[in-house]
Amino acid sequence: MPYLIAGLVVFFGVHLFSAFRSRKSGEDLKQRIGYGPYMGLYSLISLIGLVLIIYGYDAARWMGSLYFAPSWGSHVNMALMLPALIFLVAANLPTGRIKKALKHPMLVAVKLWALGHLLANGEWNSIILFGSFLAYAVIDRIAVKKRGDNGPPADVAVSNLGDIGALVVGTGVYVAFVFHLHRWLIGVPVVPGV
Repeated sequence: MPYLIAGLVVFFGVHLFSAFRSRKSGEDLKQRIGYGPYMGLYSLISLIGLVLIIYGYDAARWMGSLYFAPSWGSHVNMALMLPALIFLVAANLPTGRIKKALKHPMLVAVKLWALGHLLANGEWNSIILFGSFLAYAVIDRIAVKKRGDNGPPADVAVSNLGDIGALVVGTGVYVAFVFHLHRWLIGVPVVPGV
């Protein structure tokens, strides 16, 4: 459990710093040290946190459960994961209707992913991991709203390719996770026997 907690502190520490850092001219660390060095340092610290999270999550599997997930929890999780992956892809593509409507589709994707996994898993390591991601996504959404970041500008040109790409790639990733990737990466099959 200590590695999982340490990883979450490191990972979310750098993310929360970025969310709440001063953006005033002369005070913004990203401007002072430059975009490249800032993003490099940010990425390195995030990667260290992510490695600790992955190692710590697996090492904490022995901790037992706080609750037994309802039988319908895994079905709800599977239903939430399809839009979550579509929204995650949409966040990284040109602005389409999905991105424009959600404003911050990556944060919506993280909330759906975390909530779905909390419904499907009652183990302590899962509650700590997914609960932390859900809390972070809520806090970060409040932070972006407070600083006036309302997503894509109202007059941005909408790209159909952004939506088509999000739907095709997001659905493809979903299918890959259901049938192969989740078992291969996490060690747990989404669909037993598949």
